[in-house]
Amino acid sequence: MIKVSVFYPNQPGARFDHAYYAEKHMPMVAEKMGDACLRYTVDKGIAGGEPGSPPTYVGMCHIFCDSIESFQAGFGPHAGEILADIPNYTDLAPVIQISEVVVE
Repeated sequence: MIKVSVFYPNQPGARFDHAYYAEKHMPMVAEKMGDACLRYTVDKGIAGGEPGSPPTYVGMCHIFCDSIESFQAGFGPHAGEILADIPNYTDLAPVIQISEVVVE
């Protein structure tokens, strides 16, 4: 199993609409991906590692898929539409990482 993580760096003055991201964007991504998306989570950053420090990332999601190939097959055909929705909730550029899930 793989996990596609999308991180939005916490930058002063940046805009991020958590409600839109959780209630509209990510359900749309899951719907477009169909069975390729096994499940997903949405996180809201609340603090950094040091007491009182801001979160490193203001928001993130994690999409779980059977393989990189299944992710690409589910996401690829809809990438343009999914990416075009980003300005509706943020002006931040996402950082993406694909990981192998070792322990669940």
